[in-house]
Order: sequence, then structure tokens, then C-alpha cells
Amino acid sequence: MEAKAHLKYVRISPRKIKIVLDLIRGKNTDMAMAILKNTNKIASEPLIKLLKSAVANAEHNFNMDASNLYVSECFVCPGPTLKRIQPRAQGRAFQILKRTSHVTLVVKEKEAV
Repeated sequence: MEAKAHLKYVRISPRKIKIVLDLIRGKNTDMAMAILKNTNKIASEPLIKLLKSAVANAEHNFNMDASNLYVSECFVCPGPTLKRIQPRAQGRAFQILKRTSHVTLVVKEKEAV
């Protein structure tokens, strides 16, 4: 049994989010929350909300024990890119790519041994 949470169209590039996701993959939810709160990256704030949402989905929808959950899967996919123009010298224009991301986080219950 697994519970998912999705975060779509977040205005942070996928490359920056992937760095933080690699830190919490495979950790239990309490440890992952502590890592996110102490990580000095811009992506950690929306990921804290996403992790809380996944845990709430597990408790509410699947009656899982919150203290027994771990981050089994987390990945980021690129969303649509916003294209902007910056004027440059001699009438030229440079393109600025403002990247967005879609993040998915999956939590599972640890199996009793």
C-alpha cells in the first residue's frame, strides 16, 4: 500500500529540486522532515508541504500509521517552460527560460519483520 502526493507547476527548475530529493529518498518521514527543515535550499520549503500532504493522504485515505512511513519514491519531471526575452546590445534579444517542475512523492509503510 502506498500514498502519493503531487506538486505541479512549481516555479523552480527540476535540477535544483532533484538535489534536495536525493537527500530524502529512502528515509523515514520524520528523518526526511528534519533534513528538509535544515537544508538551506529554496526547494525545501515546497517539499516540506508535499511531504506533509503525502503523510496526511496515507493516514486519511489508507489508515496507515504515520510513525511507520518512509519515502519510497520521489522524482521530478520538467513542466512547461516560460519563455521570456531580455533586450541586449545592438537590437538583439536573448531568450530567458523560466523552468517549472512537477514533483511526485510516494510514501509506504515499513513491513514488519
